[in-house]
Amino acid sequence: MSDSNKALESLLEEKRLFPPPEDFKKAALATADLYEKGKESEAFWADMASELHWFKPWDEVLEWKLPFAKWFINGKINASYNCIDRFISSPTRDKVAIMWEGEPGDERTLTYLDLYREVNKLANALKHLGIKRGDRVTIYMPMIPEIVVAMLACTRIGAPHSVVFGGFSAEALRGRINDAGAKALITADGGYRRGKVIPLKQAADEILKDTPTIESVVVVRRVGDALKTTMKEGRDYWYHDAVNAAEEYCEPEQMDAEDMLFLLYSSGTTGKPKGVVHTTGGYLTGVYATFKYIFDYKPGDIFWCTADIGWITGHSYIVYGPLLNGATQVMYEGAPDYPDRGRWWRIVEKYSVSILYSTPTSIRSFMKWGTKWLEERNLSSLRLLGTVGEPINPEAWVWYYKYVGNEKCPIVDTWWQTETGQIMITPLPGVTVCKPGSATHPFPGTEVEVVDEQGNPVKPGGSGYLVITKPWPAMLRTLYKDEKRYRETYWSKFPGKYLTSDGAKLDEDGYFWILGRVDDIIKVAGHRLSTMEIESALVDHHAVAEAAVIGISHEIKGEAVAAFVILKEGFKGTPEMQQELKMHARKKIGPIAEPETIIFVSEVPKTRSGKIMRRLLRDIATGRALGDISTLSEPGVIAELKKRYESEERE
Repeated sequence: MSDSNKALESLLEEKRLFPPPEDFKKAALATADLYEKGKESEAFWADMASELHWFKPWDEVLEWKLPFAKWFINGKINASYNCIDRFISSPTRDKVAIMWEGEPGDERTLTYLDLYREVNKLANALKHLGIKRGDRVTIYMPMIPEIVVAMLACTRIGAPHSVVFGGFSAEALRGRINDAGAKALITADGGYRRGKVIPLKQAADEILKDTPTIESVVVVRRVGDALKTTMKEGRDYWYHDAVNAAEEYCEPEQMDAEDMLFLLYSSGTTGKPKGVVHTTGGYLTGVYATFKYIFDYKPGDIFWCTADIGWITGHSYIVYGPLLNGATQVMYEGAPDYPDRGRWWRIVEKYSVSILYSTPTSIRSFMKWGTKWLEERNLSSLRLLGTVGEPINPEAWVWYYKYVGNEKCPIVDTWWQTETGQIMITPLPGVTVCKPGSATHPFPGTEVEVVDEQGNPVKPGGSGYLVITKPWPAMLRTLYKDEKRYRETYWSKFPGKYLTSDGAKLDEDGYFWILGRVDDIIKVAGHRLSTMEIESALVDHHAVAEAAVIGISHEIKGEAVAAFVILKEGFKGTPEMQQELKMHARKKIGPIAEPETIIFVSEVPKTRSGKIMRRLLRDIATGRALGDISTLSEPGVIAELKKRYESEERE
């Protein structure tokens, strides 16, 4: 077998199997016949959609004119009504919807009735400010309950929302406002992050002179006297004043299933961010069904998705998915390590969280910090764990299973994108036998393939491009004001197939293994290696908490492997450790995977959603000017990495 074939097999050598616990299996909402039902995809999604409230039923389930889909043709629906109104005449009205905790320790609880009242009043306040059906509203807020209220108030009056993550810069906010042509901005005076006050209204004020479409700004008072907040008369309004003056009921707009629900900007590695358009009926159907069956939500469960609402994960699995299912959930404003590394586990214990949905990045951080933070807490309420955002290394998966789930919680390792709107590849808890590191199988009603360079499906054991071969209800409809880019980005490489731009492998049992972006490929002496494979091999070493791998130019091999490695506490980055890790990668994959350079660091650059920015590592390694860093969570990391890399090169 060639070195490249050995490398392709490295992840597939994972032989550990984790069947669902018998007691979980017996009570699970998802059963094996769900896959059979999903083969008739239009009928399957129509059944899912029928569990929602429609003012008028659809005439036709799907119209597919490649590459444009329309779902539930002529159906009339409202997102706000489905998330709150349909529960108001049932006992669910008094059920807790959100248990919120601020980083400083303040708390609030909102029932479905509380949410209903607040949403109706804000919707009327927005109408009073001149916002009408079809107007875009930008939301730039911290993780406070008002961000959920704002999104639902927009959907109630038919105004598509465009949420901009509260950690983005003023410049990033300006670009997104202007592209969307937003008429109003809903923001807050500030928020809290790692004990610091983050000034949001001040940031907005910097750029509002350059956003000609903005007519009004609604400001939530979050930090109060901790910041000086300037209000411009006739444009700026305090949220609580606007809401308190508004009428108590707002008639929900009857939206067409294909009316735009929201815009969400997905930052590409180059070029301006892509305005991903999601519409109403199909998106709500997709997130409702996936939340129900993937998270096995039952009355009495406490759900916690640790994402920020500024990302698609927060839209789909903090706002819409849980509320459409009448769920109770935890929302937390701050960082996982403030005031100490036990904060998340105190939250799990305090609120008796039963379903936890987090990221591989967070899990690897917890691995690095050790188990003592978990051991101090009672985590017995947990019954299901999930991961999202990037592929999870097998060792991180097993650590999560063992130490967080106490070897009793199934793990749903999910793959999806801003563009897909809903989870696409995932285990079904209670049904799927899991393999650590594999996202397993497509969700019922969806069809996914791994194809070669010519677009032909690969045989079991092969790898290639991950594509989606059939329309799904929550899919993006286009890129805002850029149909040409939509066609070119997603549909031009393989006619009739949606290009995810992720690489994947298909093992002998038909399990999907996501390898990350196809541009995260290193070609060593003609052999293609996935960064994910090498990172997984390094994280497999007992001393390694996290690794980020890139390709660097090499005069003989063309490209060689450079690894930025974060060690677990108690281990030192010595020359002996470098050599040990090189040999470990060599043993796990083969000689071609041995890193040319290993640099020990305390952090690697990540987006605020937790994805490693290998592009910036490549810029550092090649001495290029850094590309866009607006999505970087900790800009200070870059200076340390440059210093470490240059020091290693000199040695």
